Amino acid sequence: MILLGLTGSIGMGKSTTAGLFREAGVPVYDADAAVHALYAPGGAAASMIEVAFPGCTGSEGVDRARLSERIAADPGALRRLEAVVHPLLAGERAAFLERAREDGADVVVLDIPLLFETGSDAILDAVAVVSAPAAAQRQRVLVRPGMTEVKFAAILARQTPDAEKRARADFVIDTSRGVEAARLQMLDVLAAVRRRDFRSRRERLDRGPDAGH
Repeated sequence: MILLGLTGSIGMGKSTTAGLFREAGVPVYDADAAVHALYAPGGAAASMIEVAFPGCTGSEGVDRARLSERIAADPGALRRLEAVVHPLLAGERAAFLERAREDGADVVVLDIPLLFETGSDAILDAVAVVSAPAAAQRQRVLVRPGMTEVKFAAILARQTPDAEKRARADFVIDTSRGVEAARLQMLDVLAAVRRRDFRSRRERLDRGPDAGH
């Protein structure tokens, strides 16, 4: 079973592209959705976060704004949060992969926003990066409710630059030409990883820079 990572900076069209993979019948693991479920009332992370960060949860689960303030004020807080959340996410992902194997999937997509930032590319067979020109990205992001130039800049500062993502990717899906063009690129990616001579990025890294797909 091929593990295909999907990532992209804010406003690049990653969620839409993940939906295209689903429409093509590929199981998609949504890391953001998994975090939301863990943070929800009764979620596996909520009570543990309350112990680590008292006052950061309520009737609606984890208060993300309050938790973010706590993390910003405490240099060691992010590491403590990751110690709580990352093992839970690893368990959710393992369960997803097991279900996909049992269902006979030949390819699965792991939709991980901070894929490179967290080193998740090390476990993957290939990585597809969703991208668009900076002007299109900015236009998409700034129309979102509550978004400002300052917030946009702060988000970009936490993410690996788009140019670096594209350089490290096995495939790039350009979303600037519309959904149907992105769909055709997505199908090309699926065809490539399903080829009999496909070699995973882990194997190619082991064999050196001259090894191809």
